[in-house]
Amino acid sequence: MNMKLTKLNQRRLDNFKSNKRGYYSFLIFSFLFIVSLFANFIANERPLLIKYNKNFYYPIFSYYSETTFGGDFETEADYKDPYVRNLIYEKGWMIMPIIPYSYDTIIRDLSSPAPSAPSKSNWLGTDDQARDVLSRVIYGFRISVLFGFTLTFFSMIIGVSAGAIQGYFGGKIDLFFQRFMEVWSAIPTLYVLIILASMIQPNFWWLLLILLLFSWMGYVGVVRAEFLRARNFDYIRAARALGVSNTTIMFRHLLPNATIATITFLPFSLSASVTALSGLDFLGFGLPPGSASLGEMVNQGRNNLQAPWLGITSFLTLGLMLGLLVFVGEAIRDSLDPRKTFK
Repeated sequence: MNMKLTKLNQRRLDNFKSNKRGYYSFLIFSFLFIVSLFANFIANERPLLIKYNKNFYYPIFSYYSETTFGGDFETEADYKDPYVRNLIYEKGWMIMPIIPYSYDTIIRDLSSPAPSAPSKSNWLGTDDQARDVLSRVIYGFRISVLFGFTLTFFSMIIGVSAGAIQGYFGGKIDLFFQRFMEVWSAIPTLYVLIILASMIQPNFWWLLLILLLFSWMGYVGVVRAEFLRARNFDYIRAARALGVSNTTIMFRHLLPNATIATITFLPFSLSASVTALSGLDFLGFGLPPGSASLGEMVNQGRNNLQAPWLGITSFLTLGLMLGLLVFVGEAIRDSLDPRKTFK
């Protein structure tokens, strides 16, 4: 089945591609994100594949005890232990990932005290807890982008729905929502997080829920304005006269008018979500200690000025990620603007 774009959407796509900076930023960001999705296969202390005694094993997916390979203990095999490695190589072989360290692997055979400088075995060095910086960058990039995507998606759903209800019905409903948002937006998010962090251990989903309580309001104003403008159009009045339900009018006839403004807002909302998570991690109110976090790496760079590779790596990673998202957002905004054309 061939999917053919309309002339309008084809023009928008051509305009997006014509913005070279935004288009190539989108390709680079997509490539980096796809690579980070396979972080477990790129940076891991477990082998990808083991052949032992004519049998194949997949430690990256399954748990194998040391006795499986002729060892003495029922605990999980430590594939970095020379004793276990010798047992495997006596009757087979194993394939390790490109980076033989996970984000939480403690490296015990460093040539210098942690944080150690970049070397052949640790391309970006180690942090002050003897963990490989490159593996933490890959895992941290993945969790930051996934957090941003998830928060942006649910914020968009709640914000668009709230803005649609306000703009379509107006009157007392709009007045009530506006006063509620004024009070709700005045609540300091950071203080709420500090209070909750003192009672519970924040994790990915707790942080997502807490930030979602406040992040949805950014979409309301844009959608509300579009619905207020379009609800009195002639075709909307005709639909009401024909008995079309309010839900159908809102989401089938009015929502497309607000789609362009919402889509334009998405890349900037994503970058704001990533920044919020990194900021909370930097302050110590984010992901649990030990998690792969770009904000925690920034904090380590501040605390270890004698190890400049920590601060430089975290700064360049965050700067590259946010810069690419801003360029993509600008390209999307320009491609959806009917007043702009590119050659």
